[in-house]
Amino acid sequence: MNMRTARRHLFLCLAALAVLVPALHAQRTGFSRDEYVRRRQALVGSVKDGVVILFGETGAPPAGHFRQDNDFFYFSGCRDANAILVMAARTGETFLFLPQQSPREEMVGGSNLLKDSAAKDRLALSDIQPLSYFDEYLARNLERLGLVLYVRLSPGDAVDEARSEVGLMTARRSRTHYNDQLSFDNYRISKLRDRYPQCELREIVPFIDALRVIKSEEEIAVLRRNGRISALAVREAMLASRPGGFEYEVEAAAVGAVLKMGARGPAYAPIVGSGPNSCIWHYEKNERRIEKGELVLMDFGADLDMMTMDITRTWPASGKFSDEQRDIYRTVLEVQKACIAAFRPGLTSKDVREAVALHMKKKGLDPRGLSGGLGHFVGLSVHDVGPHGDVVLKEGMVMAIEPALYYPEKAIGIRIEDTVLITRNGCEVLTADVPKEIDEIERLLAGRK
Repeated sequence: MNMRTARRHLFLCLAALAVLVPALHAQRTGFSRDEYVRRRQALVGSVKDGVVILFGETGAPPAGHFRQDNDFFYFSGCRDANAILVMAARTGETFLFLPQQSPREEMVGGSNLLKDSAAKDRLALSDIQPLSYFDEYLARNLERLGLVLYVRLSPGDAVDEARSEVGLMTARRSRTHYNDQLSFDNYRISKLRDRYPQCELREIVPFIDALRVIKSEEEIAVLRRNGRISALAVREAMLASRPGGFEYEVEAAAVGAVLKMGARGPAYAPIVGSGPNSCIWHYEKNERRIEKGELVLMDFGADLDMMTMDITRTWPASGKFSDEQRDIYRTVLEVQKACIAAFRPGLTSKDVREAVALHMKKKGLDPRGLSGGLGHFVGLSVHDVGPHGDVVLKEGMVMAIEPALYYPEKAIGIRIEDTVLITRNGCEVLTADVPKEIDEIERLLAGRK
Protein backbone atom coordinates (compact mmCIF):
# COMPACT_ATOMS: atom_id res chain seq x y z
CA MET A 1 0.00 0.00 0.00
CA ASN A 2 1.61 3.31 -1.04
CA MET A 3 1.57 6.44 1.13
CA ARG A 4 -1.25 8.10 -0.80
CA THR A 5 -3.43 5.00 -0.59
CA ALA A 6 -2.61 4.61 3.10
CA ARG A 7 -3.62 8.19 3.82
CA ARG A 8 -6.88 7.76 1.93
CA HIS A 9 -7.58 4.54 3.86
CA LEU A 10 -6.88 6.33 7.17
CA PHE A 11 -9.15 9.21 6.16
CA LEU A 12 -12.02 6.84 5.34
CA CYS A 13 -11.56 5.02 8.66
CA LEU A 14 -11.60 8.27 10.61
CA ALA A 15 -14.65 9.46 8.68
CA ALA A 16 -16.47 6.21 9.46
CA LEU A 17 -15.51 6.53 13.12
CA ALA A 18 -16.78 10.10 13.20
CA VAL A 19 -20.14 8.84 11.98
CA LEU A 20 -20.29 5.95 14.46
CA VAL A 21 -19.19 7.77 17.62
CA PRO A 22 -22.12 10.26 17.81
CA ALA A 23 -24.60 7.44 17.17
CA LEU A 24 -23.11 5.29 19.93
CA HIS A 25 -22.78 8.30 22.23
CA ALA A 26 -26.46 9.15 21.79
CA GLN A 27 -27.71 5.65 22.53
CA ARG A 28 -29.91 5.10 25.58
CA THR A 29 -28.99 2.00 27.56
CA GLY A 30 -31.72 1.43 30.16
CA PHE A 31 -31.49 -1.38 32.72
CA SER A 32 -31.23 -5.13 32.46
CA ARG A 33 -33.79 -7.77 33.37
CA ASP A 34 -31.58 -8.88 36.28
CA GLU A 35 -31.59 -5.37 37.71
CA TYR A 36 -35.37 -5.39 38.16
CA VAL A 37 -35.30 -8.93 39.57
CA ARG A 38 -32.68 -7.91 42.14
CA ARG A 39 -34.68 -4.86 43.22
CA ARG A 40 -37.93 -6.79 43.61
CA GLN A 41 -36.29 -9.62 45.53
CA ALA A 42 -34.69 -7.13 47.90
CA LEU A 43 -38.00 -5.35 48.51
CA VAL A 44 -40.15 -8.42 49.19
CA GLY A 45 -37.32 -9.87 51.25
CA SER A 46 -37.54 -6.79 53.47
CA VAL A 47 -41.32 -6.85 53.99
CA LYS A 48 -41.41 -10.68 54.19
CA ASP A 49 -45.21 -11.02 54.06
CA GLY A 50 -48.27 -9.56 52.36
CA VAL A 51 -48.64 -7.81 49.02
CA VAL A 52 -46.84 -4.72 47.72
CA ILE A 53 -48.98 -2.54 45.43
CA LEU A 54 -47.48 0.29 43.36
CA PHE A 55 -49.37 2.50 40.90
CA GLY A 56 -47.91 3.92 37.70
CA GLU A 57 -48.22 7.49 36.42
CA THR A 58 -51.56 8.35 34.82
CA GLY A 59 -50.45 10.45 31.84
CA ALA A 60 -48.03 12.98 30.39
CA PRO A 61 -47.88 16.58 31.68
CA PRO A 62 -49.08 19.36 29.34
CA ALA A 63 -46.62 19.85 26.47
CA GLY A 64 -44.29 17.24 27.98
CA HIS A 65 -43.18 13.66 27.50
CA PHE A 66 -44.67 10.90 29.62
CA ARG A 67 -42.41 10.02 32.55
CA GLN A 68 -43.20 7.04 34.72
CA ASP A 69 -43.68 7.25 38.49
CA ASN A 70 -40.24 6.78 40.05
CA ASP A 71 -41.10 4.05 42.57
CA PHE A 72 -43.22 2.14 40.07
CA PHE A 73 -40.52 2.26 37.39
CA TYR A 74 -37.76 1.25 39.82
CA PHE A 75 -39.35 -2.16 40.33
CA SER A 76 -41.19 -2.71 37.04
CA GLY A 77 -39.25 -1.15 34.15
CA CYS A 78 -42.66 -0.46 32.61
CA ARG A 79 -43.20 2.89 30.87
CA ASP A 80 -46.92 2.50 30.18
CA ALA A 81 -49.55 4.76 31.75
CA ASN A 82 -52.25 3.71 34.25
CA ALA A 83 -50.48 0.51 35.27
CA ILE A 84 -50.43 -1.32 38.61
CA LEU A 85 -47.61 -3.54 39.91
CA VAL A 86 -48.27 -6.25 42.50
CA MET A 87 -45.46 -8.10 44.30
CA ALA A 88 -46.31 -11.03 46.59
CA ALA A 89 -43.76 -11.48 49.38
CA ARG A 90 -44.61 -15.10 50.24
CA THR A 91 -44.39 -16.46 46.70
CA GLY A 92 -42.08 -13.98 44.96
CA GLU A 93 -44.63 -13.54 42.19
CA THR A 94 -44.88 -10.22 40.35
CA PHE A 95 -47.90 -9.21 38.29
CA LEU A 96 -48.33 -6.19 36.04
CA PHE A 97 -51.85 -4.93 35.31
CA LEU A 98 -52.45 -2.72 32.28
CA PRO A 99 -55.56 -1.20 30.69
CA GLN A 100 -56.95 -2.89 27.63
CA GLN A 101 -56.84 -0.36 24.79
CA SER A 102 -59.29 0.31 22.01
CA PRO A 103 -58.04 0.21 18.42
CA ARG A 104 -58.17 4.01 18.36
CA GLU A 105 -56.04 4.29 21.52
CA GLU A 106 -53.45 2.03 19.95
CA MET A 107 -53.54 4.03 16.72
CA VAL A 108 -53.08 7.36 18.51
CA GLY A 109 -50.54 6.48 21.18
CA GLY A 110 -49.28 3.00 20.40
CA SER A 111 -50.05 -0.25 22.20
CA ASN A 112 -49.00 -1.03 25.76
CA LEU A 113 -47.25 -4.16 27.01
CA LEU A 114 -50.43 -6.22 26.95
CA LYS A 115 -49.80 -6.59 23.20
CA ASP A 116 -46.08 -7.37 23.63
CA SER A 117 -45.69 -11.14 23.88
CA ALA A 118 -42.03 -10.83 24.89
CA ALA A 119 -42.57 -8.25 27.66
CA LYS A 120 -43.24 -10.78 30.42
CA ASP A 121 -39.87 -12.48 29.94
CA ARG A 122 -38.02 -9.24 29.18
CA LEU A 123 -39.11 -7.72 32.51
CA ALA A 124 -39.05 -11.05 34.43
CA LEU A 125 -42.75 -10.85 35.39
CA SER A 126 -44.96 -13.73 36.47
CA ASP A 127 -47.67 -12.43 34.17
CA ILE A 128 -49.19 -9.33 32.55
CA GLN A 129 -52.95 -9.07 33.03
CA PRO A 130 -55.72 -6.64 32.03
CA LEU A 131 -56.30 -3.89 34.56
CA SER A 132 -59.91 -4.99 34.93
CA TYR A 133 -58.67 -8.18 36.62
CA PHE A 134 -56.75 -6.36 39.42
CA ASP A 135 -59.50 -6.36 42.07
CA GLU A 136 -60.49 -9.92 41.25
CA TYR A 137 -56.84 -10.97 41.63
CA LEU A 138 -56.72 -9.45 45.13
CA ALA A 139 -60.07 -10.95 46.10
CA ARG A 140 -58.92 -14.41 45.01
CA ASN A 141 -55.45 -14.33 46.57
CA LEU A 142 -55.31 -12.14 49.68
CA GLU A 143 -56.02 -14.97 52.13
CA ARG A 144 -53.24 -17.02 50.56
CA LEU A 145 -50.72 -14.17 50.33
CA GLY A 146 -51.42 -12.45 53.66
CA LEU A 147 -53.85 -9.75 54.69
CA VAL A 148 -51.30 -6.95 54.59
CA LEU A 149 -51.18 -4.38 51.78
CA TYR A 150 -47.94 -2.44 51.51
CA VAL A 151 -48.69 0.82 49.71
CA ARG A 152 -47.23 4.28 49.44
CA LEU A 153 -48.67 6.24 52.36
CA SER A 154 -46.09 9.02 51.98
CA PRO A 155 -46.09 11.22 48.86
CA GLY A 156 -44.38 9.97 45.76
CA ASP A 157 -41.45 12.00 44.48
CA ALA A 158 -41.31 13.64 41.05
CA VAL A 159 -38.39 14.08 38.66
CA ASP A 160 -37.73 17.54 40.12
CA GLU A 161 -39.29 17.30 43.59
CA ALA A 162 -38.50 15.24 46.68
CA ARG A 163 -41.30 13.50 48.58
CA SER A 164 -41.29 16.31 51.15
CA GLU A 165 -41.42 18.93 48.40
CA VAL A 166 -44.42 17.22 46.78
CA GLY A 167 -46.16 17.40 50.15
CA LEU A 168 -45.18 21.05 50.52
CA MET A 169 -46.53 21.96 47.08
CA THR A 170 -49.77 20.15 47.89
CA ALA A 171 -50.11 22.20 51.06
CA ARG A 172 -49.50 25.44 49.16
CA ARG A 173 -52.01 24.49 46.48
CA SER A 174 -54.58 23.81 49.19
CA ARG A 175 -54.36 27.31 50.66
CA THR A 176 -57.64 27.91 48.86
CA HIS A 177 -60.34 25.32 49.39
CA TYR A 178 -61.14 25.40 45.68
CA ASN A 179 -57.86 23.54 45.08
CA ASP A 180 -58.10 21.32 48.15
CA GLN A 181 -58.52 17.81 46.77
CA LEU A 182 -57.09 14.38 47.51
CA SER A 183 -53.96 13.35 45.63
CA PHE A 184 -54.12 10.18 43.55
CA ASP A 185 -52.15 8.36 46.26
CA ASN A 186 -54.53 9.44 49.01
CA TYR A 187 -57.55 8.51 46.92
CA ARG A 188 -56.11 5.06 46.21
CA ILE A 189 -55.44 4.51 49.91
CA SER A 190 -59.07 5.37 50.66
CA LYS A 191 -60.35 3.02 47.94
CA LEU A 192 -58.21 0.11 49.14
CA ARG A 193 -59.38 0.59 52.72
CA ASP A 194 -63.01 0.65 51.61
CA ARG A 195 -62.70 -2.40 49.35
CA TYR A 196 -60.51 -4.54 51.63
CA PRO A 197 -61.41 -3.68 55.24
CA GLN A 198 -60.01 -7.02 56.38
CA CYS A 199 -56.50 -5.91 55.33
CA GLU A 200 -53.97 -3.83 57.17
CA LEU A 201 -52.37 -1.06 55.11
CA ARG A 202 -48.68 -0.46 55.84
CA GLU A 203 -46.16 2.07 54.58
CA ILE A 204 -43.77 0.80 51.88
CA VAL A 205 -41.74 3.99 51.38
CA PRO A 206 -38.97 3.37 53.97
CA PHE A 207 -38.22 0.01 52.38
CA ILE A 208 -38.12 1.56 48.90
CA ASP A 209 -35.95 4.49 49.95
CA ALA A 210 -33.41 2.22 51.65
CA LEU A 211 -32.88 0.51 48.29
CA ARG A 212 -32.99 3.60 46.07
CA VAL A 213 -30.45 5.60 48.08
CA ILE A 214 -27.63 3.13 47.32
CA LYS A 215 -27.01 3.03 43.59
CA SER A 216 -26.29 -0.23 41.78
CA GLU A 217 -23.52 -0.70 39.21
CA GLU A 218 -26.04 -0.27 36.38
CA GLU A 219 -27.39 2.94 37.90
CA ILE A 220 -23.87 4.25 38.42
CA ALA A 221 -23.03 3.58 34.77
CA VAL A 222 -26.04 5.66 33.65
CA LEU A 223 -25.21 8.41 36.15
CA ARG A 224 -21.61 8.59 34.93
CA ARG A 225 -22.80 8.97 31.37
CA ASN A 226 -25.37 11.56 32.39
CA GLY A 227 -22.68 13.48 34.26
CA ARG A 228 -20.62 13.73 31.07
CA ILE A 229 -23.64 14.66 28.94
CA SER A 230 -24.86 17.32 31.38
CA ALA A 231 -21.38 18.79 31.80
CA LEU A 232 -20.90 19.06 28.05
CA ALA A 233 -24.29 20.77 27.79
CA VAL A 234 -23.31 23.39 30.38
CA ARG A 235 -20.08 24.03 28.46
CA GLU A 236 -22.15 24.64 25.34
CA ALA A 237 -24.36 27.02 27.30
CA MET A 238 -21.35 28.95 28.56
CA LEU A 239 -20.08 29.33 25.01
CA ALA A 240 -23.52 30.51 23.86
CA SER A 241 -23.68 33.31 26.45
CA ARG A 242 -22.71 36.89 25.66
CA PRO A 243 -23.57 40.44 26.73
CA GLY A 244 -26.67 41.51 24.82
CA GLY A 245 -27.94 37.96 24.46
CA PHE A 246 -30.89 36.51 26.35
CA GLU A 247 -31.06 33.98 29.14
CA TYR A 248 -33.26 31.72 27.05
CA GLU A 249 -30.53 31.45 24.39
CA VAL A 250 -28.24 29.99 27.04
CA GLU A 251 -30.97 27.54 28.06
CA ALA A 252 -31.53 26.51 24.44
CA ALA A 253 -27.87 25.61 23.95
CA ALA A 254 -27.89 23.23 26.92
CA VAL A 255 -31.24 21.62 26.13
CA GLY A 256 -30.30 21.04 22.51
CA ALA A 257 -27.01 19.42 23.55
CA VAL A 258 -28.55 16.84 25.90
CA LEU A 259 -31.27 15.94 23.41
CA LYS A 260 -28.64 15.27 20.74
CA MET A 261 -26.80 12.97 23.15
CA GLY A 262 -29.79 10.78 23.97
CA ALA A 263 -31.28 12.35 27.09
CA ARG A 264 -35.05 12.70 27.34
CA GLY A 265 -34.59 16.37 28.19
CA PRO A 266 -33.83 18.45 31.28
CA ALA A 267 -34.40 16.85 34.69
CA TYR A 268 -35.91 20.13 35.89
CA ALA A 269 -36.73 23.53 34.48
CA PRO A 270 -33.30 25.01 33.61
CA ILE A 271 -32.24 28.00 35.69
CA VAL A 272 -30.37 30.75 33.84
CA GLY A 273 -30.12 33.85 36.00
CA SER A 274 -28.11 36.89 34.93
CA GLY A 275 -27.31 39.92 37.08
CA PRO A 276 -29.99 40.31 39.79
CA ASN A 277 -31.62 37.03 38.73
CA SER A 278 -28.50 35.15 39.86
CA CYS A 279 -29.67 35.79 43.44
CA ILE A 280 -33.04 34.05 42.96
CA TRP A 281 -32.49 30.41 43.93
CA HIS A 282 -35.01 28.81 41.57
CA TYR A 283 -35.40 31.50 38.93
CA GLU A 284 -36.94 29.81 35.85
CA LYS A 285 -38.28 32.60 33.63
CA ASN A 286 -35.02 32.86 31.69
CA GLU A 287 -36.21 35.91 29.76
CA ARG A 288 -33.85 38.77 30.68
CA ARG A 289 -31.21 40.33 28.45
CA ILE A 290 -27.69 39.70 29.77
CA GLU A 291 -25.70 42.87 30.35
CA LYS A 292 -21.98 43.56 30.20
CA GLY A 293 -20.12 42.98 33.48
CA GLU A 294 -22.81 40.72 34.95
CA LEU A 295 -22.56 37.16 36.16
CA VAL A 296 -24.59 34.33 34.67
CA LEU A 297 -25.66 31.52 36.99
CA MET A 298 -26.89 28.31 35.35
CA ASP A 299 -28.40 25.32 37.20
CA PHE A 300 -28.97 22.40 34.82
CA GLY A 301 -29.07 18.63 34.51
CA ALA A 302 -30.32 16.00 32.07
CA ASP A 303 -32.84 13.18 32.50
CA LEU A 304 -31.23 10.07 31.00
CA ASP A 305 -32.77 6.60 31.32
CA MET A 306 -34.82 7.91 34.28
CA MET A 307 -31.66 8.99 36.14
CA THR A 308 -31.08 12.70 36.75
CA MET A 309 -28.10 15.00 37.19
CA ASP A 310 -27.48 18.39 38.83
CA ILE A 311 -24.83 21.01 37.95
CA THR A 312 -24.50 24.71 38.68
CA ARG A 313 -21.87 27.00 37.22
CA THR A 314 -21.47 30.76 37.52
CA TRP A 315 -19.44 32.75 35.01
CA PRO A 316 -18.86 36.35 33.85
CA ALA A 317 -20.89 37.28 30.79
CA SER A 318 -18.04 39.44 29.44
CA GLY A 319 -15.48 36.66 29.90
CA LYS A 320 -13.52 38.08 32.87
CA PHE A 321 -14.43 38.17 36.56
CA SER A 322 -14.20 41.55 38.28
CA ASP A 323 -12.01 41.68 41.40
CA GLU A 324 -15.08 41.55 43.66
CA GLN A 325 -16.69 38.71 41.71
CA ARG A 326 -13.40 36.82 41.76
CA ASP A 327 -13.03 37.11 45.56
CA ILE A 328 -16.57 35.88 46.24
CA TYR A 329 -16.26 33.11 43.67
CA ARG A 330 -12.99 31.92 45.19
CA THR A 331 -14.61 31.59 48.61
CA VAL A 332 -17.52 29.52 47.28
CA LEU A 333 -15.18 27.31 45.24
CA GLU A 334 -12.91 26.66 48.22
CA VAL A 335 -15.89 25.53 50.30
CA GLN A 336 -17.08 23.21 47.56
CA LYS A 337 -13.63 21.71 47.00
CA ALA A 338 -13.23 21.20 50.74
CA CYS A 339 -16.57 19.36 50.86
CA ILE A 340 -15.54 17.10 47.98
CA ALA A 341 -12.22 16.35 49.67
CA ALA A 342 -14.00 15.47 52.92
CA PHE A 343 -16.67 13.21 51.43
CA ARG A 344 -15.96 9.56 52.18
CA PRO A 345 -17.85 6.63 53.71
CA GLY A 346 -18.50 6.83 57.44
CA LEU A 347 -18.43 10.62 57.72
CA THR A 348 -21.45 12.71 58.69
CA SER A 349 -22.57 16.21 57.83
CA LYS A 350 -21.03 17.42 61.09
CA ASP A 351 -17.68 15.86 60.15
CA VAL A 352 -17.78 17.55 56.73
CA ARG A 353 -18.63 20.96 58.23
CA GLU A 354 -15.70 20.69 60.64
CA ALA A 355 -13.33 19.67 57.83
CA VAL A 356 -14.48 22.61 55.69
CA ALA A 357 -14.07 25.09 58.54
CA LEU A 358 -10.51 23.85 59.16
CA HIS A 359 -9.69 24.10 55.46
CA MET A 360 -10.97 27.67 55.22
CA LYS A 361 -8.99 28.66 58.30
CA LYS A 362 -5.80 27.26 56.81
CA LYS A 363 -6.49 29.14 53.59
CA GLY A 364 -7.02 32.36 55.49
CA LEU A 365 -10.51 32.74 54.03
CA ASP A 366 -13.61 33.99 55.77
CA PRO A 367 -16.64 31.97 54.59
CA ARG A 368 -18.91 34.85 55.69
CA GLY A 369 -21.67 32.60 56.90
CA LEU A 370 -21.08 29.96 54.24
CA SER A 371 -20.43 26.53 55.73
CA GLY A 372 -19.89 23.16 54.16
CA GLY A 373 -21.98 20.06 54.65
CA LEU A 374 -23.92 17.41 52.81
CA GLY A 375 -26.04 18.41 49.85
CA HIS A 376 -29.08 16.60 48.50
CA PHE A 377 -29.34 13.09 47.10
CA VAL A 378 -29.55 12.57 43.32
CA GLY A 379 -31.03 9.63 41.40
CA LEU A 380 -34.43 8.99 39.83
CA SER A 381 -35.29 12.43 41.18
CA VAL A 382 -32.95 15.40 41.17
CA HIS A 383 -33.86 15.74 44.88
CA ASP A 384 -33.74 12.02 45.41
CA VAL A 385 -34.81 9.88 48.36
CA GLY A 386 -32.50 9.41 51.30
CA PRO A 387 -32.19 9.85 55.06
CA HIS A 388 -32.43 13.25 56.71
CA GLY A 389 -30.54 14.79 59.61
CA ASP A 390 -26.90 13.96 60.35
CA VAL A 391 -26.58 11.47 57.51
CA VAL A 392 -23.79 8.89 57.51
CA LEU A 393 -22.20 8.71 54.06
CA LYS A 394 -22.16 5.26 52.47
CA GLU A 395 -20.55 3.85 49.35
CA GLY A 396 -22.99 4.05 46.45
CA MET A 397 -24.75 7.22 47.57
CA VAL A 398 -24.95 10.01 44.97
CA MET A 399 -25.21 13.61 46.16
CA ALA A 400 -25.09 17.15 44.83
CA ILE A 401 -22.83 19.62 46.63
CA GLU A 402 -23.88 23.25 46.06
CA PRO A 403 -22.42 25.99 48.28
CA ALA A 404 -23.48 29.52 47.35
CA LEU A 405 -23.24 33.17 48.33
CA TYR A 406 -25.82 35.80 47.34
CA TYR A 407 -25.56 39.60 47.46
CA PRO A 408 -28.82 40.98 46.00
CA GLU A 409 -27.75 44.56 46.69
CA LYS A 410 -24.78 43.99 44.33
CA ALA A 411 -26.64 41.73 41.88
CA ILE A 412 -24.04 39.06 42.59
CA GLY A 413 -25.13 35.48 43.15
CA ILE A 414 -22.58 32.66 42.95
CA ARG A 415 -23.39 28.95 43.25
CA ILE A 416 -21.11 26.08 42.28
CA GLU A 417 -22.61 22.61 42.19
CA ASP A 418 -21.37 19.16 41.26
CA THR A 419 -22.93 15.72 41.58
CA VAL A 420 -20.64 13.19 43.26
CA LEU A 421 -20.63 9.43 43.85
CA ILE A 422 -19.46 8.18 47.24
CA THR A 423 -16.81 5.54 46.57
CA ARG A 424 -14.92 3.14 48.82
CA ASN A 425 -12.19 5.67 49.60
CA GLY A 426 -13.75 9.06 48.89
CA CYS A 427 -15.91 10.42 46.12
CA GLU A 428 -15.95 10.67 42.35
CA VAL A 429 -17.12 13.90 40.73
CA LEU A 430 -19.53 12.84 38.00
CA THR A 431 -19.80 16.34 36.51
CA ALA A 432 -16.10 17.21 36.32
CA ASP A 433 -16.09 17.84 32.56
CA VAL A 434 -17.32 21.43 32.87
CA PRO A 435 -14.75 23.94 34.19
CA LYS A 436 -15.11 25.67 37.54
CA GLU A 437 -11.60 27.03 38.22
CA ILE A 438 -11.46 30.76 37.49
CA ASP A 439 -8.66 30.55 34.92
CA GLU A 440 -10.34 27.57 33.18
CA ILE A 441 -13.64 29.44 32.91
CA GLU A 442 -12.00 32.57 31.51
CA ARG A 443 -9.96 30.50 29.05
CA LEU A 444 -13.10 28.70 27.82
CA LEU A 445 -15.02 31.97 27.40
CA ALA A 446 -12.11 33.51 25.52
CA GLY A 447 -12.74 30.94 22.78
CA ARG A 448 -16.30 32.07 22.11
CA LYS A 449 -17.03 32.96 18.49
